Amino acid sequence: MRVLGVDPGLTRCGVGVVEGVAGRALTMLGVGVVRTPVDAALGDRLVAVEQGVEQWLDEHSPDVLAVERVFSQHNVSTVMGTAQASAVAMLCAARRGIPVALHTPSEVKAAVTGTGRADKAQVGAMVTRLLRLSAPPKPADAADALALAICHIWRAPAQNRLQQAVALHTPKGRTR
Repeated sequence: MRVLGVDPGLTRCGVGVVEGVAGRALTMLGVGVVRTPVDAALGDRLVAVEQGVEQWLDEHSPDVLAVERVFSQHNVSTVMGTAQASAVAMLCAARRGIPVALHTPSEVKAAVTGTGRADKAQVGAMVTRLLRLSAPPKPADAADALALAICHIWRAPAQNRLQQAVALHTPKGRTR
């Protein structure tokens, strides 16, 4: 499975591609950050995020897009920018028929480090170790994008089994 992880943000949108399957060694295929100028108009920044994500989709042809689920923060403008960048990334994938998976920050941290309360340094260290890198990806947004991809690769099999079990026990004609 090839997963493009996206750590959404308007100023820095982390992107990272990981390939592998649960229980096997994982391979990093690429990592980076889509940057937008802070002083640019919102529309221009969103277009820049779109162009950056589209370029990564073109270059890496992922099977799935794993995006950090936006959570409430005290800074409303930060959460809005994060949500807008997240929506742009999801739209890019949807146009291509690429499935999108959302993972909370605590799910990602728990999957990669063993604790949902890990800090950025711990996440970076584990990403470095799991992908056999010589140094942690910089900035932290890039490491977080790789962590999202790793999380999805490891969690997808269990999530798929759960969805199949729910589908088996859901009466026909009834939707959730």
